[in-house]
Amino acid sequence: MGKEHLLIPGPTPLPPEVLEAAGKQMINHRSLPFAGILQRVIAGAKEVFQTEHDVLLLTSSGTGGLEAAVVNTLSPGDLVLGLSCGFFGDRFADIAEAYGAKVERIAVEWGKPVPPDLVADRLRRDRRGEIKAILVTHNDTSTGVTNDVRAIAEARGAHPALLLVDGVSAVGAVDCQTDAWGLDVVVTASQKALMSPPGIALVAVGPRAWEATQYARMPRYYFDFGEAKRFLERTVAQTPFTPAISVLYALDVALSRIKQVGLQNWIARHALMARATREGVRALGLPLLAEEPYASNAVTAVRVPEGLDVRRLVSRLKEKHGVVVAGGQGPLEGKVFRIGHLGYVGREDILAALAALEEALPALGFPVERGRGVAAAEEVFATALEVLR
Repeated sequence: MGKEHLLIPGPTPLPPEVLEAAGKQMINHRSLPFAGILQRVIAGAKEVFQTEHDVLLLTSSGTGGLEAAVVNTLSPGDLVLGLSCGFFGDRFADIAEAYGAKVERIAVEWGKPVPPDLVADRLRRDRRGEIKAILVTHNDTSTGVTNDVRAIAEARGAHPALLLVDGVSAVGAVDCQTDAWGLDVVVTASQKALMSPPGIALVAVGPRAWEATQYARMPRYYFDFGEAKRFLERTVAQTPFTPAISVLYALDVALSRIKQVGLQNWIARHALMARATREGVRALGLPLLAEEPYASNAVTAVRVPEGLDVRRLVSRLKEKHGVVVAGGQGPLEGKVFRIGHLGYVGREDILAALAALEEALPALGFPVERGRGVAAAEEVFATALEVLR
């Protein structure tokens, strides 16, 4: 069949040099050479988070990073606003509830972003300052929606609530200015826009969050921010527990590549892949779940025509064309399929996916004009060749 095109919301394909780095021999994780890798990865991560404050590395998925954000800053019984426009917004709220927080959910229709005005209005009514934190997913890959985190941060105004951000699929794919926007905790993961294997959660922790850790009473051990920072500040920088060394090898190379490209160019590349995907899909007559200006740079959710079996479509794309896409989640199961375009996904992958759709849709009883999707995407790519270099 040839090359497989992995176009899911994560994990993402790996560049050859990152893949090679991940296969290197193990070293002592309490040694000076490892400390050098750890410090380089943290320095590179700070640039991607756009922060001058602490970045901690946790050996876990991104969900572990979200759990860490909750348990290190909150106490059981704390009132928390959980903003949700999809599966992962719900998950963030679920984590807080699992540890005893009182979560008040502000949920909107899947496919739409959370309006910052709703946040501002609720905080204005919190005259006694009972709301301790706001949980928001910057980019929800279940719907292909990007929330306006900057506007939500501005809507918070002078309210003391912490802003805890699920940036798992956002950081590196969309602009996320941790310090400039006043974000207190931002979480991302190695396997998304940072084009590395799964296994490391990266957490940016600001001063207000550190202050909150002094009073937080949720139980924690493995995900203790204070312990992670103490080990980093040792004479030989370390992690408290055995890290995913292979993933750190990979991240070291991947972050160096992003630095060479330039963060804003890397974000622009994601925007280009997303725009080409959306234009190609529209040219085939398929509607999108999320429209401009809140459509995601990381993933596009495509509505399927009535009567089309999504499972058959996803299976045909993989088996006949080597194109791997994702189905829908939760209430969108069977109603959408999702094309990921983050990390190392490139022009060739997007064109392959659109060409595969042009074959698969007619085969399943939904005729489209062959070549239209690919041509529409090529027009987008032609306008921004410098971003593809």
